[in-house]
Amino acid sequence: MHKPFDLVLFDLDGTLVETAPEICDAVNDTLRRFDLPDATLEQVARWIGHGTRELLIQALASASGTDVATVRASSTLPLISAEFDRHYAARCGTRSQPYPHVLDTLHALRAQGVKLAVVTNKEGAYTRRVLDAHGLTPLFDRVISGDSLPTKKPDPAGARLCMADFEVPAHRTLFVGDSSIDAATARNAGVPVWLLPYGYNMGQPIEACGPDRVIADFSALTAA
Repeated sequence: MHKPFDLVLFDLDGTLVETAPEICDAVNDTLRRFDLPDATLEQVARWIGHGTRELLIQALASASGTDVATVRASSTLPLISAEFDRHYAARCGTRSQPYPHVLDTLHALRAQGVKLAVVTNKEGAYTRRVLDAHGLTPLFDRVISGDSLPTKKPDPAGARLCMADFEVPAHRTLFVGDSSIDAATARNAGVPVWLLPYGYNMGQPIEACGPDRVIADFSALTAA
C-alpha cells in the first residue's frame, strides 16, 4: 500500500487522549488544599497546551483573582506545584481515554511501516503515565515530552529531532495535533499539519490555525 507519509508526529492531550477531566480533578484537588475556588472543566480545557506547570499558573491566577506574572513570581508556587504534582500523579489515567479510532489507526499505520512519535509539552513523567494507562506506549517509536529538550513547542526542535533520528525528510513527515501550538510547531519545522477539531485550542476555532487539513477523527489518517 502506498503511504503518503513515512513519519507521523502526534500531540498528546486533546489529540490522542482526552485528558481534561482528570487534569481538572488534579487542579481542583490542589486549589481546595489552599482554600481556593474550583476551576471548571471548560477553563481547564482552555489552559491545556503549554505543559502542566503553566496550566497550574493559569488556574492559580484565575482562582486568586491575580495576574499570571504575580503567580509565577510567588514564593509559594514551588509548594503549590509540589501539591499539584502529587494529585496529578494519582489522577493520571483515571478519567482520560483515547479518542475514537486512535488505537486501530495507530496499529494500521505501524502495519504500513510508518514511524510514529509523540511530541508534547506535557512533562515526561505524566506523558509516560498517560500513555501507559491506555496501552499506547508500545505503539510509538519515539516520545518527546515538554522536558525532554531545552525548548518546547512551538519550537520545532522535537519534530526536527524525530526527523533526523528516522532520516525522514520534511515532505514525508506529518504533524497531527489539535491547537495553534501544533500548527505553529509544524510550520516552524517545515512539515504539513492536520488538525482535529475536538481537542484543546484555547477556545478558538481550529480552522483559524490555518492547517493543511482539518480531519474529523483519526480514521482519516488511514483513509489518506
